[in-house]
Amino acid sequence: MLPSSPGPLLGASFVRELEVLQRRLEIRARSGGAGEHLARRRGGSAEFKEHRAYAPGDDMRRIDWAAYARTGEPVLKLFCAEEDVIARIVCDASASLDFGEPTKLDAARRLAAAIGYMSLARSERAQLFVAGDGIAREHAPVRGRAGLAALLRALDGVRASGGTHLARAIDAVVRQSARPGLLCVVSDFFDPGPVTAALGRAAQAGHDVAALQVVAADELEPSFEGDLTLEDAETGALVDVTLDAAALAAYAARFAGLCEALRAFARRHGATYVRARSDEPLEGAVRRFVARGVD
Repeated sequence: MLPSSPGPLLGASFVRELEVLQRRLEIRARSGGAGEHLARRRGGSAEFKEHRAYAPGDDMRRIDWAAYARTGEPVLKLFCAEEDVIARIVCDASASLDFGEPTKLDAARRLAAAIGYMSLARSERAQLFVAGDGIAREHAPVRGRAGLAALLRALDGVRASGGTHLARAIDAVVRQSARPGLLCVVSDFFDPGPVTAALGRAAQAGHDVAALQVVAADELEPSFEGDLTLEDAETGALVDVTLDAAALAAYAARFAGLCEALRAFARRHGATYVRARSDEPLEGAVRRFVARGVD
């Protein structure tokens, strides 16, 4: 386990679940580099880094039998060449995420923390990008369990504000990536730009792409009605609307269209699409992510 408390983003029961799930997580990036897949360099000139305790489901071929003979405890050998895998996490922090109870941003930060935890628990790297109108902040990559504290501090500091241009942020991350890895975009995807096109470009560049959509209960089942003045959270524009049955039906159709566009992208590119409600436990969403589901 970790040497220190993972903090409010990851409760104790959530961490126990993640410890199990991280053993099933597979990153399917097509980098062509030395560390693309742990089997590529086994037995070659890879530099030994450390041992890790064996857990059910691990590849028994990687057990250090000499160490087992000495200690009686099965451990796996990890090599530096096996660790050249990175999870790049793009967390949307635009103003539209500051909605719901708990807010969509709370859910997004917890999902980002969960993905980072699983990657770091596998002695891999994780890097956080905060997205707004492009990349608002970029944090340095961290590696292994020792890097979790820095990742959680970065996520703790994320606040929702301003507009959004996810496509610009995704394209920027892909351009600066030395080699492909796991690219997770955590957002409500309420963005007028060509987001699925940018996700498609990331997939074509070899990234293992996952779209994790966070939504609030009122966005799935609006409880508003009557004559209202609505304010756009990102632009401040005011719009007078009458929320009658026709208006709610039009909204439902548009929201369903957004979800279907993300679903179609995932199916077309062999990517992952998971939708999570901010007011529900997130363990189910993380399980579906690990299973590479399409919601």
